[in-house]
Amino acid sequence: MSGTTTARTRRTAAVPRQWLGTEAGGGANRWIVLLVLCVSLLLVAVDATVLHVAVPAVTEDLRPGAIELLWIVDAYPLVCASLLILFGTLGDRVGRRRVLLLGYAFFGAASALAAFAATPQILIVARALLGVGGAMIMPATLSILRQVFPDRRERALAIGIWSAVAAVGAAVGPLLGGFLVENFWWGSVFLVNLPLMAVALPVGRWLLPESTGDRNGPWDVLGALMAAGGLFCLVFGVKRMGSGAGLLDALTATPVLIGLVVLVLFVRRQRRRTHPLVDLKLFARPAFSISVGCIVVALLALVGLELIAAQYLQLVLGLTPLETGLRLLPLTFAAMAAGLVGSRMLQRLGPRMMVGLGFVLTAAGVLSLITMGQSDQPAVLVGGFLVLGFGLETTLFSAYESMLNEASAKSAGGAAAIGETSYQLGAGIGIALLGSVMNAAYKPGVSSVTGVPGKASAEASQSLGVAYEVSAQLGGKSGAALMAAARASFVHGLHVTLAVSAGLLLMGALAALRLPKTMECGPADEDDTDGTCPAGAADAPCTADDPDAAEIVDTPPRRDPAAVVGAESRS
Repeated sequence: MSGTTTARTRRTAAVPRQWLGTEAGGGANRWIVLLVLCVSLLLVAVDATVLHVAVPAVTEDLRPGAIELLWIVDAYPLVCASLLILFGTLGDRVGRRRVLLLGYAFFGAASALAAFAATPQILIVARALLGVGGAMIMPATLSILRQVFPDRRERALAIGIWSAVAAVGAAVGPLLGGFLVENFWWGSVFLVNLPLMAVALPVGRWLLPESTGDRNGPWDVLGALMAAGGLFCLVFGVKRMGSGAGLLDALTATPVLIGLVVLVLFVRRQRRRTHPLVDLKLFARPAFSISVGCIVVALLALVGLELIAAQYLQLVLGLTPLETGLRLLPLTFAAMAAGLVGSRMLQRLGPRMMVGLGFVLTAAGVLSLITMGQSDQPAVLVGGFLVLGFGLETTLFSAYESMLNEASAKSAGGAAAIGETSYQLGAGIGIALLGSVMNAAYKPGVSSVTGVPGKASAEASQSLGVAYEVSAQLGGKSGAALMAAARASFVHGLHVTLAVSAGLLLMGALAALRLPKTMECGPADEDDTDGTCPAGAADAPCTADDPDAAEIVDTPPRRDPAAVVGAESRS
């Protein structure tokens, strides 16, 4: 055999030989590594949504002000999004496992602090520390996954499982939170992390391989702080827009402008440095830049829509929060299925077809929901959510796989951080954009209702929830007329928002046409490889998807590729 990758070759990962195992058992160990990484991701994904249903109980117990409540909810995603690039690139320098284990410790300690917080201020600090831990964990899991699965076909399956776990965590969060709050107290939603983290720390230390990326030159501390500060300001401004503040509002426009200026300066600094914090040359590769853009568009079109759909289910159809979570489960199940079968589909269809098909399916699912009205239509909801979930996960899985494949193993942490940052930015921008579309379509139908005072109509135009409160205060025919107008206007706004979301998704499908047509797994170009095999991969020759093998700490010397190929030919 020459430099082709065999089934036996693909069973051997770039992991330390001391835990790689024998030929018979070595292939199983990396799937145990994937299990550990998925548990890490599950905790972070659950924690991102578990607090949502506990907010009323937190409000009743701690009695935070409006600003404090906003920070309790937003501190976690705001801090996490800001620090992804910092910790992703730090892991490339000092060791990804080291950063991941430190993230476990931060996450566990912050969870305990949040569970027993006696004041809103302590809870805000705890949520911010959870964001720090999440920023350490998220890029580290994906970069370690990139390292232990050097073969692209196996890595595609691993990323599919990884992304399916993320979908499960996001859906389980509200359900788990609702169960815990109903049966215990609000702090219990954080305590669920502690036993899992107590197990993950020693198991991760024992099983996970340590690796670093490019250590040439000093770590750009100033650049890391610029990236964190710029992203913090930008995400803060975007979240304010999502909460209803206008772009021209001083507290919105100022942080957005500051964030953009700092990020522009950060990019200029990286271009001038011999050893940049982030390899900006990656964006010159269409497969990388288009994949990142597709992640942004997918989240932009979905997250804001999901929030509006939750309001529709509760305020228009009258479902409880738990019933709402159950109605959204088909979306999660479909996403899980797409993640599990995605690797095989990607090998057959290629990134271009997979990402484009995912966008088209998601748009079709979104458009099918336009038939929803003021009465419950369970079949329409289930069918639409199934198609939407499968299509969205198909797009996200394929985009993540293509993006990560374009980055070398040495820069996997930075690439993973860019992907996670684009995810967070897409979600924030989506809430702001689609929320603005929804408000613009909702207000005209409520602003002037016959028989309703102008002041009451103006208040009701803020949101459907406020309209219900105002109509209850008015009572009689005026209140009933206002409620009917508000419900009809909300459904109209939902239809407009669905149409806009579908348009964005179809634009993403057009952008996907620039992605590679096929999933290349052949030999690497000379410019993309150093001609060495991943350390510890005793039987694995380099392939196109491992252009720069990560440096593995405390592993035997690398073997000559010719010797590896020769040994395999004799077997």
